[in-house]
Amino acid sequence: MEDDIAASLRRIAQALERIAPSPVAKPLFTDARLFRHDARSGHYRPAPDFPLPLDLLVGVDRQKALVVEALSRFAAGLPSNHVLLWGVRGAGKSSLAKAAFMHVSASQPHLRMIEVDGDTVTALPSVFEHLRERPERFVVLCDDLSFEGGAAAAKALKSALEGGVAGPPANVLFMATSNRRHLMPRSHTEAADPMATAEDAEEEVSVSDRFGAWIGFGPMDQQAYLTAVHGYASRFDLQTPDLERRALQWSRLRGARSGRVAWQFTRQLAGELGKPLPL
Repeated sequence: MEDDIAASLRRIAQALERIAPSPVAKPLFTDARLFRHDARSGHYRPAPDFPLPLDLLVGVDRQKALVVEALSRFAAGLPSNHVLLWGVRGAGKSSLAKAAFMHVSASQPHLRMIEVDGDTVTALPSVFEHLRERPERFVVLCDDLSFEGGAAAAKALKSALEGGVAGPPANVLFMATSNRRHLMPRSHTEAADPMATAEDAEEEVSVSDRFGAWIGFGPMDQQAYLTAVHGYASRFDLQTPDLERRALQWSRLRGARSGRVAWQFTRQLAGELGKPLPL
């Protein structure tokens, strides 16, 4: 009887070992400058360098200067605030964050960027703890941050930024992009019972107070839009006699003027002219 019990326990133990998740390997940050965090597995996966040069982003000179300054200070080990890039869609917030990082990291080999998904914010406290003892300095980027899932994600982000009793890790700078400055989901403003969501809304709005640097992006005017189009056309040698007319027509069809729309028009024009784009 005891032999049968022992054999059964061994089979159970072997089965548990087979279905147990494999331990997360200690992350290595020597293979790349950009990484993506996989919240399901806990791995940090290397990503290719971001190809868009910083000087191709036009109409956002003030924002470029502020982001580069913030990243440069952080890379140098100086006091730095977490950064929130907020404003209209298509303004180039995410592209600026990555292009500015590539620009600064070219002279700062110890700088790394880790991109996390907006719907996995609850994993941030553990991510920050993994990075705390590393010798590198990390910019953790969350594109299109909002709290559609409720206050739990907001609490997790606040916990990561504040660092608990140990304090926030000195080698981590959090950068996020959002269409809304206060990060509040639209469901809160449209709720039938505002009192029912008041506490969640306060929790989520308070997260934006943890960002010491708010950098806003307004709508792009026609001149800035055409400047972006001309900049792309010049960089990639896309010559057409009616460039401005076609670019404005494209923006009217899209219902917007932005850096994204200018780039989409550039791709369309390059395709028509049979010229590849290196980006």
